[in-house]
Amino acid sequence: MSAHRSTGISRPRHRRRGTALAFGVPLALIAAGTLAYGTDLGLFGAQAQARAATTTTLTVAKDGSGQYTTVQAAVNAVPANNPARVVIAVKPGTYRELVKVPASKPHVTVQGTGGSRKDTTIVYDNASGTPKPDGSGTYGTGGSATVAVDADDFQARNLTISNDFDEAAHQDIANQAVALRTSADKVFLDGVIVSGDQDTLLVDTAAKDKQGRVYVTDSYVIGNTDFIFGRATAVIDRSVITLKKRWNGTSAGYVTAPSTAAGRKGILIANSTVGGDVADRSFHLGRPWHAGGDAALDPQTTVRNTVLSAAVRTTPWTDMSGFSWKDDRFAEYRNSGAGAGAASADRPQLTDAQAADQEVADWLGDWTPTAP
Repeated sequence: MSAHRSTGISRPRHRRRGTALAFGVPLALIAAGTLAYGTDLGLFGAQAQARAATTTTLTVAKDGSGQYTTVQAAVNAVPANNPARVVIAVKPGTYRELVKVPASKPHVTVQGTGGSRKDTTIVYDNASGTPKPDGSGTYGTGGSATVAVDADDFQARNLTISNDFDEAAHQDIANQAVALRTSADKVFLDGVIVSGDQDTLLVDTAAKDKQGRVYVTDSYVIGNTDFIFGRATAVIDRSVITLKKRWNGTSAGYVTAPSTAAGRKGILIANSTVGGDVADRSFHLGRPWHAGGDAALDPQTTVRNTVLSAAVRTTPWTDMSGFSWKDDRFAEYRNSGAGAGAASADRPQLTDAQAADQEVADWLGDWTPTAP
């Protein structure tokens, strides 16, 4: 019988001000890189048993010991409009392929079966400027994704999704190279590594008027330029954001580039760490992406209860494409570490009252991410 696990997200009745906890996890453990997420926190018994009984499992193995030898073949085998969870269990190995989960195939989980999230890797090397094989043009940023998810209620866990496009060898083309693109609602990434350089993780929605929520926990997101970006309502929680040098060895970059619609919530980084092997004061936390020059957008990034390394600039927000970050929604709350700073005109901080309305649960609304 498999146990049902919940993230334990809730609105706390009482908040202990100044306590370095992330849903009960000491931030010191996160900062030390010892974060573990293997404790059963949710329901047991009949409910979990019923959930397991309705779950279909498809196995993938490069050596032919599974039902399929590629992840995409397993996705293709999922029936359209499947009503229940389908787990694609991927055995350890490196799978150099493109994977697309279409909107017609909800409730899919792609899960590595190795002992570590590094044991199972899905990787490819398309970039925005890479020519398509059929001669119809280039892929564009969104089309460059190694894994593209258009289906609601998608989950990924215990694996690495990477784009290893070689920027140094291809300075003649547009270098945006997405590892994972999501364009759906209720996307749950648990215990994964999402790795790239520029534009690593694109959190999008199916359309400007569509909702798209993404929850990332116990994970690593790696990159250097706008590497968490898009218009979705996205939470990076209890995770490690790793800053990476550029192809020529220089240190400069931007963590987030939200493209949030007015009245929606954008990107929330909470209870996490931001750092990497880069120069001090070389990275901005974010800048506003008004996609297509749309002045009606209201980009938002909030970074709270997070350990910031000295790599973070003392003025952590900056303008983009003629749009001022000060006209949009960028703020911090109770961050710590060498990269944290006091409130100023260039470094807005939420009040306690404002922060009470910018919790993880406020971002997720009526959705509580759970895993079988």
